[in-house]
Amino acid sequence: MASSVKESSDSFDYDLFTIGAGSGGVRASRMSAAAGGRVAICEMPFSTKASDSAGGAGGTCVIRGCVPKKLLVYGSSYATSFQDAKGFEWELDTEPRHHWGKLIAKKNAEINRLTGIYQKLLGGAGVEYIEGRGKIVGPNEVEVNGKVYTARNILISTGGRVSVPDLPGVEHVISSDDALELPELPKSMAIVGSGYIALEFACIFNAMGVETHVFYRQPLPLRGFDEEVRQFLYEQMVEKGIHMHPNESPEAVEKKADDAYVLKTASGGSHEVGKVMFATGRKPNVNNLGLETVGVEMAQNGAVKVDPYSKTTAEGIWAIGDVTDRINLTPVALMEGMAICETLFKNNPTKADHTEVPCAVFTQPPVSCVGMTEEEAIAEFGDVDVYTSNFRPMKHTISGSGERCLMKLIVHPTTDKVVGVHIVGDEAGEIMQGIAIAVRMGATKHDFDRTIGIHPTAAEELVTMRTVTRQVRKEAKAVAS
Repeated sequence: MASSVKESSDSFDYDLFTIGAGSGGVRASRMSAAAGGRVAICEMPFSTKASDSAGGAGGTCVIRGCVPKKLLVYGSSYATSFQDAKGFEWELDTEPRHHWGKLIAKKNAEINRLTGIYQKLLGGAGVEYIEGRGKIVGPNEVEVNGKVYTARNILISTGGRVSVPDLPGVEHVISSDDALELPELPKSMAIVGSGYIALEFACIFNAMGVETHVFYRQPLPLRGFDEEVRQFLYEQMVEKGIHMHPNESPEAVEKKADDAYVLKTASGGSHEVGKVMFATGRKPNVNNLGLETVGVEMAQNGAVKVDPYSKTTAEGIWAIGDVTDRINLTPVALMEGMAICETLFKNNPTKADHTEVPCAVFTQPPVSCVGMTEEEAIAEFGDVDVYTSNFRPMKHTISGSGERCLMKLIVHPTTDKVVGVHIVGDEAGEIMQGIAIAVRMGATKHDFDRTIGIHPTAAEELVTMRTVTRQVRKEAKAVAS
């Protein structure tokens, strides 16, 4: 399938040329160079907001995604901590004040530091870093800044870009890129969308004191996640004071003043707020890459079609990460990048493994899961045992907060294998990383039961749930215990 380093010849400038220095592209390039390949990578000049002419080493995750978003999650979470402290008899003589602009400046300083580190890592690995927009101009040929480079293999890792619907007044809305750069907070915000980006920003702004409204078409937010988790998170967000507007579709946005916009919905609603943010999805970043000139087939949504080895329909051209629209998570892109290195430079053809991928949504409280939802398990197995624990964490018995925690295990009754784990609660992602190892290794409910809990923690609930909440059987409805 692949060319090994030994087969490399001087007829090409490089063994691998990567277009896009996001997480996946950087990992594939570094590891391939370490394996002996001659590797180059190109990326557009740095900017905190992506465009056809700007990007930056580190890509979406580092510059305008996971990392800056998580920094704002950390910053906003202190608002809750101040409130919780009062329940533990801390006296706050003055109300805490926050300086949003200073936080954004610190965030940007950290992003600049990280993007610099990415370039140093590439250089240290022997990867040539070329700043500029890459375009495939022929088989084994990439043009950057008017110069054509040749490569035995070309890797597309250009990620995704913000996508907003074409509605009247869409020029007045902000995106997640813009939200990370707001110079000051509005008094109120309407967020359209109910995916993880929309909900994370809703929680950030709400905690910062912004009157926050979330509008979405579905009955519940976070489509694709476990239904019970979706319902629980909805209730927790309402408890936090976020105004949720289900079954609402945007129709238009009107500007009344610099700090006054009206969001109109299909139901006839009219909502005036200080800012309108659309978090309605992302699209593969394939514009002007020249893919059509070399026979790279695209999916209907613009994603690059690849086989299980991340090979496109064009010989010598590969693609990983969000541009392929498989599982759009940074660690998945890293895994796909490692597989590319194994395939091309270690004579070990390796498929990208998208099974049992854990994930987290950094809402407040956060959500994390691994494996199947209850609905997926029922569809695949028919027979399913479900264990749940819905409780008030010890911290909040005194803090005065109404926040609760949900933990859920989904078990295949015939094999006793735990096929899904779901958590909504503090540090859900930190807990789930360890649980994901167990699930991937095929842990059974008995393995969970015989594991000693760590007390007192919320996580110990995962190994102390003995009574099944409900049993679903092919020939019968769910039976509650």
